[in-house]
Amino acid sequence: MIRQRIIDAVAVFLLSTVAVLTAWCGFQSSKWGGEMSIAFSQASSARVQAADYSSQARDARANDQAIWVEWVLANQRGDTALIEYIEERFTPEFRVAFDAWDAGGREARGPFVLEEYVPPGTEEAADLNARADERFQTALENNQRGDNYSILTVLFALVLFLTAMSQRDLQPWVTRTLLGLAIVVAIAGVVILLTYPVKI
Repeated sequence: MIRQRIIDAVAVFLLSTVAVLTAWCGFQSSKWGGEMSIAFSQASSARVQAADYSSQARDARANDQAIWVEWVLANQRGDTALIEYIEERFTPEFRVAFDAWDAGGREARGPFVLEEYVPPGTEEAADLNARADERFQTALENNQRGDNYSILTVLFALVLFLTAMSQRDLQPWVTRTLLGLAIVVAIAGVVILLTYPVKI
């Protein structure tokens, strides 16, 4: 009789504790799911902004190339006045590359192949693409964390099932076995739970 009361008390404690842990896992899974959505949105936003800056860089390069073509043609004709006029209209970014190309003896195929040429928007696009990659990776990690908590919910549901079954009118050794197994699984679940990150 006393043994049965102890078993009942353990079962009630286990059911109550695991019910709370199951709710906690559901809460954490939901929180990490929200974090995943936010990170995916941030990655998408950064990617859109990066595309805008890449477009800006392409347009700037196209404009510089158009001016460069006119400079090449004027240089072939030896039209000094036109060359000076065109050079006055170089963009600051192209001016840096042109000066480096000129200082290098004009051996390179043109200013555009030099690393000094960085049209506006290039660095911003690279930074935003890197941020998009980082936020996308974070979203995947958050998704996995949410999945981990969901799987743990299933594990705790197994504990609830085993504990409930142990309260049936069964042979004493079956009751003890089911309850013992429930306790082992619950302890394993708690140990795993303690390794997971928490989001409040």
